Amino acid sequence: MIYKMLEMKYLKLIFIFAVLPFLASAQDKMAKVHPSVWSSMKGGKADFFVILKSQADLSPALFLQTKEEKGAFVFNTLKAHAEKSQVSIQNYLNAQTVGFQSFWVFNCLYLTGDVALIQNLASREDVAQIVNNPKSQLSLPPSDNSVLATTLNPRNAATPTWGVLAIKADQVWAQGYRGQNVVIGGADTGYGWEHPALKTKYRGWNAATGKVDHNYSWHDAIHANNSLAGNPCGYDTNAPCDDQQHGSHTMGTMTGATDEFAIGVAPDAKWVGARNMDRGNGTLARYVECFQWFIAPTDTANKLPDPKKAPHVINNSWYCDATEGCNASNYSVMEAAVNACRAAGIVVVISAGNSGSGCSTVSEPPAFFAKSFAIGATRQDDTIAGFSSRGPVTTDGSNRLKPNVSAPGVSVLSSVPLSGGAFGYASFNGTSMAGPHVAGTVALMISANPALAGQVDTIERILELTAKKMTTLQDFCGIKANVSPNFVYGFGRIDALEAVKKGLLYKVKVTQIIENQSVVKISPNPFSNEITIYTEGVLGETLIEIFNANGQIILSKKENFNLKNTTTVTLSNTAAGIYFYKIRSEKATMSGKLVKM
Repeated sequence: MIYKMLEMKYLKLIFIFAVLPFLASAQDKMAKVHPSVWSSMKGGKADFFVILKSQADLSPALFLQTKEEKGAFVFNTLKAHAEKSQVSIQNYLNAQTVGFQSFWVFNCLYLTGDVALIQNLASREDVAQIVNNPKSQLSLPPSDNSVLATTLNPRNAATPTWGVLAIKADQVWAQGYRGQNVVIGGADTGYGWEHPALKTKYRGWNAATGKVDHNYSWHDAIHANNSLAGNPCGYDTNAPCDDQQHGSHTMGTMTGATDEFAIGVAPDAKWVGARNMDRGNGTLARYVECFQWFIAPTDTANKLPDPKKAPHVINNSWYCDATEGCNASNYSVMEAAVNACRAAGIVVVISAGNSGSGCSTVSEPPAFFAKSFAIGATRQDDTIAGFSSRGPVTTDGSNRLKPNVSAPGVSVLSSVPLSGGAFGYASFNGTSMAGPHVAGTVALMISANPALAGQVDTIERILELTAKKMTTLQDFCGIKANVSPNFVYGFGRIDALEAVKKGLLYKVKVTQIIENQSVVKISPNPFSNEITIYTEGVLGETLIEIFNANGQIILSKKENFNLKNTTTVTLSNTAAGIYFYKIRSEKATMSGKLVKM
């Protein structure tokens, strides 16, 4: 009897040890599914992204010189990689008669499914993660009662708006640079393309023939009615339409103009647009779809993508709050899309947000991403707007500097559609209004010097170096008063005239730089007195050089880096400001920007 009892216990132990690996494996697979997917389920189903493990390498784009070369490489590389790596999972979904949307800008799929489908997808070896499709609501700050009256004189409406005058865009026009031969893109609530201030600037309009062709100039990512009330524009529209005014207002600030109203920073630039918000409501899927379209615009049937038709700069006056579902699990989807646009030679301008005035309020994507060019908002007296979000970025623990620069964003007059098909003008507040001033300035820079097209890092660096330095009167968020850059204004309020002057000095030169953060990492940045350089590979003898903003070497140091080695560089005797580093060995070269607080 005792023997049989021991035998039973022994068999139970065998069973437990046999089952444990399967239980652990099941737990590992389900760990791929973020809890927000389960919490977002309605009627037993959820909308979600399936992120594949295999992602394309875009680093070779740094070797390419022209925007056209960069765009073609990024498009072809991303699309080919997605097509090859998604064959198996697409075959599985098709066999299950499950509809899906495939993305190549980031190797993922978007679909709707039940618990069983999610579990089956999570068990696949080629799947890295399953995340939800967060929704966001566009928000504008309330009117600021202390705002100064607009400088626009109703009796002389051709006088440029105060924002155009503040950044000296009108002085750039006087030199003959008005954004000609440059294309600006915008992703927003849509655009009233027939507004008198926008129609002749729309790339799809041919003034000579009086005809319009919306192919490659318009994309609608609002595919279905997701609310009880129908959208006034409809869905999957084949022509630009603005369902809320916000998009038309931002585009007017970038390139709008008539004989009576000078509202646009770059009045001779052309524009293309995409609708990613349904009356101010956006989703991650819509945002990513529009980023993908800008890299390679398509015809109105969403076919025949052509990277040669990509814009030079795109404005994004929106963000996704954590309360609306954006979280660390899905940041990578949007960030990869932003980075792909930059790799394709497109400047990505992002509004910093309207959550000020506290510290670390630049907290929503895509503004806080490392490679997003985030914009704060200033008032007519050149002080920061109370609503403008501030840094440092703490959402991801980086403490990085944001915003990058600031621009006029209070009482900004621009174009809006009105009810009944009419058109008019209105003044709005927000970092949404500041970003378009920067996008327009980028157009002026490229029209002045076409060699800048596709040189994203150079354009952003020029905007920072030429900005009017703005400082705080008191210590703020760990930064001492009267220090620039800072977490309130970034590098300061942009100056289009100075940016164009410096941009004219730029000449194309062959760049042999491989920026590979997995090989070399630098922290902290911003820093106070010291930075630590960490390597994950054997680089051998390496030269470290630090330059000031004028390009003068202030430190040169040689190190023999071995596996997982570190070295510390001290810059305690230098003033606060911007510096640049270059790290070179036979195996890798890296360069970038440092900010000393």
